Amino acid sequence: MIYTVTFNPAIDYVVRTAALVSGQTNRSSGEEMYFGGKGINVSAVLSELGLRSKALGFTAGFTGEAIEKGVAAMGIDADFVRLPEGNSRINVKIKADEETEINGCGPVIDDDSLKKLFDKLDTLTDGDVLVLAGSIPGSLPPDIYERILDRLSDKKITAVVDAAGKLLINVLRFRPFLIKPNEQELGEIFGVSFSGEDEIAAYAERLREMGARNVLVSRAGNGSLLIAENGGRFRLGVCRGTVRNSVGAGDSMVAGFLAGMLERGDPEYALKLGTAAGGATAFSDGLAKREQISELMKTL
Repeated sequence: MIYTVTFNPAIDYVVRTAALVSGQTNRSSGEEMYFGGKGINVSAVLSELGLRSKALGFTAGFTGEAIEKGVAAMGIDADFVRLPEGNSRINVKIKADEETEINGCGPVIDDDSLKKLFDKLDTLTDGDVLVLAGSIPGSLPPDIYERILDRLSDKKITAVVDAAGKLLINVLRFRPFLIKPNEQELGEIFGVSFSGEDEIAAYAERLREMGARNVLVSRAGNGSLLIAENGGRFRLGVCRGTVRNSVGAGDSMVAGFLAGMLERGDPEYALKLGTAAGGATAFSDGLAKREQISELMKTL
């Protein structure tokens, strides 16, 4: 079974307007609401690719109830811990001549609720896959990803970590199956700026030497670069299409890559499926759908 963890699920409230003028009343031309968070997004795209998963995490208040209903309507099997206080966050995404985001901070996660999550994670068994994705709320200890992987270290769990900075570096000793920094995050980890793909590959290789089994670097319009566990180096450009949405594209790439590896064990195929899934989300208002992913796969 695949498990995804989203510590801070959200309602993404997307507002479309011709232009955003600071200090004035702006009127929208349309609005949409999406229910997600990085782990939930991974679960949703995995479902489109025919793979079952269970979404874990925390919800709170009336917004948390809306997230639970929305996730269930997406066909995702979820087992959230309900927090006793607060409200799950709302992220405002303003789509104008440029994209502006205001992300909420989310509720406080208390010790008792965190223990309930640990109890759920304790049920994982050998062969299960665990996806840890995104930043963590300020109410959680900064080593929470390490604590989870250490707790499960006596089991043969396939771990996928999509995080940045120390949150990512500190889990490399647990040899995660996949990490997915973007180009900027990779540079920030080592305090460098890249002048070309060879430098990006060299630093991605350093992450693999530090423990990661597969390092997938997303490069926005420049495609992606994979340093695979078998020593292979793979590069792939982006799919062609009109970008409508940047939210969830990276999560979709993680889901596609993971699905491809579980299906065939071939990193090159997995990179193509991840690229198609990421592109399908980028070209949509919401997350990728199976038909879109299949069509984009034909172009790679």
